[in-house]
Amino acid sequence: MVSTSEGGRFTVEVRHVPGATVLRLAGVLDHDTAEPLRDALEAVPVEDGTRVLVDFSDVGFCDSTGLNILLRGRLTAEQAGARIELVGLRRPVERMFRITGADEIFPVYADVEEALAGRPHQH
Repeated sequence: MVSTSEGGRFTVEVRHVPGATVLRLAGVLDHDTAEPLRDALEAVPVEDGTRVLVDFSDVGFCDSTGLNILLRGRLTAEQAGARIELVGLRRPVERMFRITGADEIFPVYADVEEALAGRPHQH
């Protein structure tokens, strides 16, 4: 499943891999484009032990709207015994997560393979 924001500035591709659901994001994640991420997080069936890997490898910018959607999604996931984990944070996005302290709340991995292997990324 691929969801696209208006104007095509942001996309979310959902794929299921053994042990996790991967949301591969691409583009600019901000107030005007965030709806596909919100929709994708709401559509992922979360249950005890579910892992949702949010792959930021192709995201050049994320504002507080994206962060807030992830924080709300995290609360919903945790209530069901699931986890949201972050993958592939690039420099400007990684900096925002570090400054806000969100990198301490979410497990962070360099890439999907590292996440699936359970090796956390060192900051």
